[in-house]
Amino acid sequence: MVTKDEAITLIRRFVIMAKTQFGKTVKAIRSDNALELGKSSEALSFFAETGIKHETSCVHTLQQNGVVERKHKHLLEVSRALMFQSSLPLKCWGEFVLTATYLTKRMPTKVLKGKTPFEIFFGQAPTYDHLRVFGSLCFMTTTKHGRDKFQDRAKVCVLKGYPFGKKGYRAMDLTTSKFYESRDIVFHEHIFPFAVSAKDKTTSFMLNPIQNVDVVDDETNQAVT
Repeated sequence: MVTKDEAITLIRRFVIMAKTQFGKTVKAIRSDNALELGKSSEALSFFAETGIKHETSCVHTLQQNGVVERKHKHLLEVSRALMFQSSLPLKCWGEFVLTATYLTKRMPTKVLKGKTPFEIFFGQAPTYDHLRVFGSLCFMTTTKHGRDKFQDRAKVCVLKGYPFGKKGYRAMDLTTSKFYESRDIVFHEHIFPFAVSAKDKTTSFMLNPIQNVDVVDDETNQAVT
C-alpha cells in the first residue's frame, strides 16, 4: 500500500480472498478511527452492502486493539532482525516486512498450542527446507533465450525474499538493482554483500581493543606511539 486511500481496495480483495480460499466470511473489521475507513463514503458503502460491522477503538486506547498491536510489534522486531543481519539499507523496509510475515506464518506459537498459522489455514505443516538466509549472496542462473556463448551464465544477486504464488526466490541484481524471481539459484548464506564497513570496524575493535586505542601521556596530553 503506497497511500492510505488504498486501504478499502485492499480490504475488498482480502474479503473476497478469505471467502474463496478458506470459505470464511468477514463479519467485523476493527480500526483505530482511521479516516480512510470511518469517513470514506466508499468504505461506508462497502460495509453496508456486505453487512460487515466496522468497530473503532477509543482515542489513545491502543489496548482495545491489543492483538493487532502485538502482532505489529512482532513483525517489526523480526524485520529489524533481518535488517541488522543483512545490513541492507532502510529503504528496503518493504522486503523486511514481507519476509518477516512469510516467516512468522511458519513459526509455532503458544496461542495456537504449538501449531503454526500456516498449518491452521491449510491443514498441513509447513516445510522449511527451502528457506534461505535473507540478504545473503546468491547467483541466479540466466535464461538461455537471448544469451550468447560468451555471456555470463549467472547474475550476482542478493536474496530479497519469497514471491507470492510462486515456488522460487526473489532476488535483486547487484549490478542493475533489478528484481528477478527464479528457482535456479545458488546461495552463499554466510556472505552479505551489503555488510557495512563501519560494522566491520566495530567488530575489529571488539576483537582487538588494545591495537585500536591511542595511549595518551598525562603530562604532554599527546598520543604515545
